[in-house]
Amino acid sequence: MATPITAGAVAGEYMETLVIVEWRVGIGDAVAEGDVLLTIETAKAAVDIEAPSAGVVSAIFAEVDSEVPAAAVLCLIGKDIADVDYDGGKAPVTGSSSSSTPATAVMAAERAAEAPRAAVSSARIVASPAARRAASAAGIDLRVVRASSPSGRIKLRDIAGASQSAPAFAGSAPVSAGLPVDENGPLMVHRSGATGGAPVFLIHGFASDSLSWYPLDRQLAKSHPVYRVDLPNHGASPKRQVSGFADLVREVRDAFDALDLDGAHVIGHSLGGALALALADTRPRKVASLTLLAPGGLGPKVNGDFISGIARASRPESLAAWLKVMVRDQTLVDLPFVKAAFAARASADLRAAQSHMGETLFADGTQSFDLVAALHRLDCPTRIIWGRKDRVLDWRDALQAPGHVGLHLLPDVGHVPHLEAPDLSLGIISALIKSI
Repeated sequence: MATPITAGAVAGEYMETLVIVEWRVGIGDAVAEGDVLLTIETAKAAVDIEAPSAGVVSAIFAEVDSEVPAAAVLCLIGKDIADVDYDGGKAPVTGSSSSSTPATAVMAAERAAEAPRAAVSSARIVASPAARRAASAAGIDLRVVRASSPSGRIKLRDIAGASQSAPAFAGSAPVSAGLPVDENGPLMVHRSGATGGAPVFLIHGFASDSLSWYPLDRQLAKSHPVYRVDLPNHGASPKRQVSGFADLVREVRDAFDALDLDGAHVIGHSLGGALALALADTRPRKVASLTLLAPGGLGPKVNGDFISGIARASRPESLAAWLKVMVRDQTLVDLPFVKAAFAARASADLRAAQSHMGETLFADGTQSFDLVAALHRLDCPTRIIWGRKDRVLDWRDALQAPGHVGLHLLPDVGHVPHLEAPDLSLGIISALIKSI
């Protein structure tokens, strides 16, 4: 009897539908407990769905970009590929593959779509979150781990096989008490969207990750190749001790340079806005336009309690309180949103690394980096989108912008314009891109 995989509690009590963002496995793939099966979008957030047990993916019932009922069975994990019976089994959801024929064609198309992404990410290590956690705990360098999956993705079972023979992290920097060992490797860059069109490069904010760009990413990806970077100590990127803002700029610039993009439309939020501004300042010939959403680096003020609180939050309840600081309309931070956000930061090592990073960048409740001069040096078309109800950064910092930078100051929006006013934010960004 196969195990049916659903979104479960992540979908939330009141959610009716969810969207399939990305499949990480295909029919016939062997999975271990904790391996990521797919990414879904629900309640204004995106979250990974992990395997509850080991087995083989014997059926997939929903295609990428399809909208399905929140309670729908998304796939099956059986003893082998022929194990497709399960308790309460029903026909696949509308728009999925036929119940008599597993979604082989669907997954073949998805794997073909992964080819450009594999080329983009060939220089980095691809591993499941569970594998990364296990490798970090065991002191194993992921570069010496051989992936058993045909896709080249390192899974939890690969760590177990390497734990007896793999050397510890080579050249790791000494760590402070309570901090994880520095991890090697470049930043994780996720690719989605069209094969043609001007590229879009997205940089998220502190204590977030690349998944926070949904659904903005889904709309831009219809006509552009979209690249979403995970900052150090965030998402699937390595954890390491950041000594200052210059370190972050260097890492983001390296990730951007590795993509060899021309005419990129760079978009950054909060800390990511500061990094986007620094990137445009140091790579002016590569950046076609710049959009800064509630950007850091334009003034000294920052909500220090928020920085430390959200980084250290170890329970959904405490995380929810700090997430509500970010928005004007606190109903946006509902239970599914909180669960999705907490699932991405359940690792104590990740939280410790982020806390150290926050203390370094925002010591004494102050932004330690000043990018006002860089803002005035910009030649590319630039827009700043900022909510006047921001309780994390001071929106008045935007008033330091020179006359050639467009300001969009939203009256009833907080720190996250792309979440609180997604249509307006998308419209501003799309108009800027089309004007180039």
